Amino acid sequence: MTDITRLLDLAIAIQQIPAPTFAEGPRAEFVRDLFLKEDLRDVALDRVGNVFARLPGANKRTAPLVVSAHLDTVFAADTNLRVTRDSKRIHGPGIGDNSLGVAALFGLAWSLRQSEFPLPGDVWLVANVAEEGLGDLRGMKSVVDRFGIKARAYLILEGMAFGHVYHRAVAVQRYRISMQTEGGHAWSDYGQPSAVHELAALAARIASLSLPTAPRTTLNVGKIEGGTGINVLAAHASLELDLRSEETSALADLVARVDDLIELAARPGVQIHTEHIGRRPGGMIPAEHALVKQGVEAVRAVGVEPALIGGSTDANQPLSRGYPAVVMGITTGGGAHTPKEFIDVEPVERGMESVRRMVEAVFSEQ
Repeated sequence: MTDITRLLDLAIAIQQIPAPTFAEGPRAEFVRDLFLKEDLRDVALDRVGNVFARLPGANKRTAPLVVSAHLDTVFAADTNLRVTRDSKRIHGPGIGDNSLGVAALFGLAWSLRQSEFPLPGDVWLVANVAEEGLGDLRGMKSVVDRFGIKARAYLILEGMAFGHVYHRAVAVQRYRISMQTEGGHAWSDYGQPSAVHELAALAARIASLSLPTAPRTTLNVGKIEGGTGINVLAAHASLELDLRSEETSALADLVARVDDLIELAARPGVQIHTEHIGRRPGGMIPAEHALVKQGVEAVRAVGVEPALIGGSTDANQPLSRGYPAVVMGITTGGGAHTPKEFIDVEPVERGMESVRRMVEAVFSEQ
């Protein structure tokens, strides 16, 4: 059984180390040092900043299981990381996404060491980088490049996904669209194009696109910037656009429609530049796959009826390459990606038990 108080203390210690995407180094070093203190084997950082450790199994010939949790958060390095805690909840930016997930790597090691189940093969514990924002799953790409088909399976841990088993990877395409004009004075040059006006009009046309609900398909203009002053015709403006769908073909159709709108937005005096800034490939394993069934049974065994869902996670990488992978969670919570983020304390023990059961089931499958 996992020491839950110890696990939550560790999650807070991890949360207190800023780890914005592309700047996870201090948190990675903290995790590496803890892996060493746990006397895990082959502890190392790879070239992109992922941290690896091996919990040895009995037989080197048995394919290993890779268990990974992302280190990075959506919060800037100067974010106030103050934590409040009571018997029911812990509040703090990034506490659930994904400090608890990273702490669960250690909780899993503790639990497996105490278990009577003899590990037939190695369990690789990986704290990976660049899952959030524009990280483009760079860390998980490196993990999958390393293990590839040699891994028995990939198990991804998320702090607040308890009760869900992700087996479908939502495909994502991300753009940065920039407008360039001559600019000018808002009064004397009125009538000349403004990059802000042109971009806002394009964003409105994109937002008005009709999207299918099955397969679920979404779009979001998540960031927009430009201009130099209230009385200035903006010479430059840009936005960042996120497009995603449960099916790759539906995403391709949406991308084509957006591309048509971008092309139509070009006119004399307005230059448009489009940059692809992220791509998360889609993929899935069927609900009937042994790994999915094992995840379902592991959650059900702790008294929760699991939901099978899809999402955009680190599992996109192995699933897109045809490797078995699922995402499981440690607890419930809310406010993800906001300063009001919180996790619920009570489900943590059951979440950790379900993950341990999952690992044991994966190795029991012949």
